[in-house]
Amino acid sequence: MSRTAILTRRRYSISLASFGLLFIGTLLFAPLVGPTHIDLHNALMGSRDFSENVDANILFVARLPRVLMGALAGAALSLAGAVFQALLRNDLAAPFTLGVSSGASLGAVIAISLEWKFHFLGISTVSLAAFLGALGSVLLVFNLVRTPHGQFSTSTLLLAGVTANFFFASLVMFLHYLSDFTQSFQIVRWLMGTLDVSRYENFLSTLPLVLTGAAVLIWRARDLNLTSTGIESAMSRGVDVDRTQKTGFIMASLVTGAVVAISGPIGFVGLIVPHIVRLIVGPDLRLLLPASMLFGGSFLVLCDTVARTLMAPVEIPVGIITAMLGGPFFIWLLKRKHN
Repeated sequence: MSRTAILTRRRYSISLASFGLLFIGTLLFAPLVGPTHIDLHNALMGSRDFSENVDANILFVARLPRVLMGALAGAALSLAGAVFQALLRNDLAAPFTLGVSSGASLGAVIAISLEWKFHFLGISTVSLAAFLGALGSVLLVFNLVRTPHGQFSTSTLLLAGVTANFFFASLVMFLHYLSDFTQSFQIVRWLMGTLDVSRYENFLSTLPLVLTGAAVLIWRARDLNLTSTGIESAMSRGVDVDRTQKTGFIMASLVTGAVVAISGPIGFVGLIVPHIVRLIVGPDLRLLLPASMLFGGSFLVLCDTVARTLMAPVEIPVGIITAMLGGPFFIWLLKRKHN
């Protein structure tokens, strides 16, 4: 093995280990932080009857599923953001570029407006409708841009995604306008993005979709790398560019839709995190994708920890915190790109 390969492997291992330690530390730290102090010894070693053991109730019922869902959502959105930015070769691309967010929002708003309240496999109707809306949005966009030969242009795909975003957003506003006060409050709450409705069932139902999408994208990272440098260059090296692009866009949209269905459209995570990680580890997607997942999970969990403690006992939707951080970052990114 050459010296360069050894140094590359060592850098890869050190980077992932660092981000992994941050991720594990965040998962251990965040459940212990909150407006109500808990006795960790009593929570772990005390009575298993949560109706009697308040500390265990707070830790395992209120905080832990929320932290796990936040870590999963942050990892998925960051992964999707890194893939979209690479394939579209656009620093401003985000997980919601193909209309996933607005499609999920439309599905959730329809469920709220029609007052669908049943559950399926522990998942609420709103979440199911949101996931179907996100999936329908992706299928619609791909069908709009597909040529008779099954190919598509990334620039056309981007325009179709933006158009779908505006169209679905207008339908959301129309349904919101027709809603009563209670429905209107639920709609606004969902659109802000929040993790305070997370349960273990939500986490467990979303985890397989995210892991499947992440595994496929990381496995195809080399081809994604070559495709991001240019179509002609990738084709000259034997990459099936059309298949690679479709796999990247579909898998990234799948993981985005899966988490948005539960948490709502939490913005800017998929825009901020890949750029921060890219500054640290470089643009190689073989390292950037797993590192973005680890840092993105840590980032969103920390944002949610701030959201539920900053104005306690009032909780701020985590989407507000990420937007407050993402707005200035977005402006800086625009100025940096312009310069």
